Amino acid sequence: MDVLVMKLILAPLIIGSASFAGRKWGSAVSGWLIGLPLTSGPVIFFLSFNHDNAFLIFSILGTLSGGFSLVAFCLTYAWLATRFRWPIAVIGSMLAFGAVILLMQNMVIPLWPLFFLIILTIFLGMRCMPKHTEVRFEEAKPGRWDIPTRILIGTGFILLLTEIAPLIGPRLTGLLSTIPLYTAILTAFAHRLQGSMGAINVLRGLLFGMFAFAGFFFTLCILIEYVGVGLAFIVGIVITLLIQGSTLHTLQQKTK
Repeated sequence: MDVLVMKLILAPLIIGSASFAGRKWGSAVSGWLIGLPLTSGPVIFFLSFNHDNAFLIFSILGTLSGGFSLVAFCLTYAWLATRFRWPIAVIGSMLAFGAVILLMQNMVIPLWPLFFLIILTIFLGMRCMPKHTEVRFEEAKPGRWDIPTRILIGTGFILLLTEIAPLIGPRLTGLLSTIPLYTAILTAFAHRLQGSMGAINVLRGLLFGMFAFAGFFFTLCILIEYVGVGLAFIVGIVITLLIQGSTLHTLQQKTK
């Protein structure tokens, strides 16, 4: 099957399925769900059709490094949301994300220390979130164009990034694959409807979901050179689902 056709079929399917699931179970679960590598994972997968393992490994290391930027985005948005409306929070958090991306572009960390630093950063991010809100599952429903818009934006981003990857290099490709497209949409929507509480719920859920993000790319980076792309992705997905299951249980405990 042509690679472009695969992108046009698989990307909307993955994004759409996750979006419907998040709509059903609420804002915190929506955030937890988008912690999955829904754009960065497909980006690496499609890069494997046209690039060697060395390119993929550098891209994966860049993607893992993008975890620092995601935590910066979450903390910046959460604290801005306690004082400002969603447009200012979106702009401020995206600027923070971009600043960390620029920093990490010139800072290469080996896999093992990088993985443990990402895990530590996620824990620190969770502790530094505003304390005055509680995670909840009740949620106002988004409009009819919410999911189609997400599918269109996400698929377009995957197509664009995989096409320009040879021009911008593997590390920047990986870093940019973590741009919080869905997070910004979901968080701004929750912020507009529910105030700061709704936005912070989404972001707290995302931080819980990021453990699976880290586990997925750590597994890929270790296995891809030894067992091939296909098997590495299968093992990575299994580990991701196991981690997501455990973090969902913890997230649910916090609602009791």
